[in-house]
Amino acid sequence: MISPVPARFEAHPAMNLPPETVMPDARAGDQAPALLPRALAALEAHRGRIADRNVLGLVDFSVPSKLPRLHIVDIAAGRVLSSHLVAHGKGSDPENSGFAERFSNRMGSEASSNGSYMLGDTYTGRHGRSRRLIGLDSDNDQAEPRGIVVHAAAYVCPDFAAQYGRIGRSQGCFAVPPAEITTVLDLLGPGRLLFAAR
Repeated sequence: MISPVPARFEAHPAMNLPPETVMPDARAGDQAPALLPRALAALEAHRGRIADRNVLGLVDFSVPSKLPRLHIVDIAAGRVLSSHLVAHGKGSDPENSGFAERFSNRMGSEASSNGSYMLGDTYTGRHGRSRRLIGLDSDNDQAEPRGIVVHAAAYVCPDFAAQYGRIGRSQGCFAVPPAEITTVLDLLGPGRLLFAAR
């Protein structure tokens, strides 16, 4: 049975607006991200793999990259803990429009992949402190061989978004602002779920 949406995520009038206008207020906690029901279903589907089910991350690739679309949700408390800008892959947006249009699980595609990921261990690489991802679905089961991770990137920042109407693109990784990487990695610890979809 799929877990119900927490009570504090009751229907809100703004939920009927297009996704890019529905930005959750972490202080009020009264607007659920549009993908939350699908993320909860993924959490249930992968309950045997996901050890920590209290907090999950979700990335709404239907939202343009200039807006926060990575939401970290405290399921137990029924609130959004934080929301962040996050990049999609170059292969998902070949025209550099700021919208993820294509998705791929292939090596060398430089595209983002939809699906459920289990957050792995932290390591320090060329982008600094980063976290590995394990793809749990057929759409993203090549995440580890492809080196798809959560990392920081200078091209993911509000100033860049304001200047260009979009943020930069990754090679398929979930790149977040450098100033926010510690928050993201601390909240999305090992054994938790990251769900991405359009």
